[in-house]
Amino acid sequence: MLHLINRLKTPLLSFGGTRTISQLINMEKPCILATTFGAHGGINKCFAPVVEKHFTIIPYETFLLDQKNLSEQVKAVFVWGSALKVDRDLMQSLPNLKVVVNGGVGVDHLDIPMINSFGVKVCNTPHVVDNATADLGMGLMLASARKIVEGHHYSLTHNNEDLPESSMGVDVCGATLGIIGMGRIGYKVARRAQPFDMKIFYHNRNRRKEEERAVGAMYCANMEDLLQQSDFVMVVVNLSPATQKLIGAKELAMMKPTSTLINISRGLVVDQDALVEALQKKVIRAAALDVTYPEPLPIGHPLAALPNVIILPHMGTHSVETMQIMVEKMVTNALAVLGGNQPPDEVKV
Repeated sequence: MLHLINRLKTPLLSFGGTRTISQLINMEKPCILATTFGAHGGINKCFAPVVEKHFTIIPYETFLLDQKNLSEQVKAVFVWGSALKVDRDLMQSLPNLKVVVNGGVGVDHLDIPMINSFGVKVCNTPHVVDNATADLGMGLMLASARKIVEGHHYSLTHNNEDLPESSMGVDVCGATLGIIGMGRIGYKVARRAQPFDMKIFYHNRNRRKEEERAVGAMYCANMEDLLQQSDFVMVVVNLSPATQKLIGAKELAMMKPTSTLINISRGLVVDQDALVEALQKKVIRAAALDVTYPEPLPIGHPLAALPNVIILPHMGTHSVETMQIMVEKMVTNALAVLGGNQPPDEVKV
């Protein structure tokens, strides 16, 4: 290891400031591998102290400079988004790795059986994201229904005092909301819809009688029934082979021409090409999307040119409080595994 320290004297940027590799590897705290805080695909820099309190962080960029010598130091990998690819090559290069910790609920970007085959656990941060994501789902519904974005633009650019006819929205209060996927987030969306006196339908693999009674929801065994009756259709399912392009041209054609599609799950759950065509031909009234594929959507994408769509860059969990708790839970899970204990949020397949 000394040859590395002597050879590479240039200080490297870490999360808490400038450190040399020798400073990184000589610390007593266990080392984790992660994308540099504040860099593309990295955890926000303001949360660095939460992690550095317990771990020495080896930025992925630093790791690549001398993978041979740093690989033995890594005990955990922190994944935040998809910038750091946990593939077989990376797994084979980390002989002392014990856990891969994902920030967020969705783990469709991780090959869990492959990671487990190396004797490495996978953890995520469930439950933390539920409220923030449900809040954003309601926000998208309200913004789309009441043309809030258009109103903002009008206030900044208007040359007369008359609101255009196109700025008229539709009422949310008393409308029908169809929720596809009544899991934790779907249920919290339903709870938020109650005070708006919305009629709530839901479609789920399994009927949830207790939850439907609590929010006065009606179960639709067939998704077609929900699509045909709903003014707003909100998609809140996990991405899997069964749900990829769950909403396509056929499903969009079943919806009311006055209805709005809201997607707060994963971009690939909706066939984007079919959605562009449905919006262009006014098969449905509007769409409000927190997720797309790819993310963010490229500048000039046909979807972005449509006046009846709101597109966000996957902001469902993007609040200070939620992200702080997510990072804290990542730390908790990693510490549990490295301490020889069962982590609270292990993902099993």
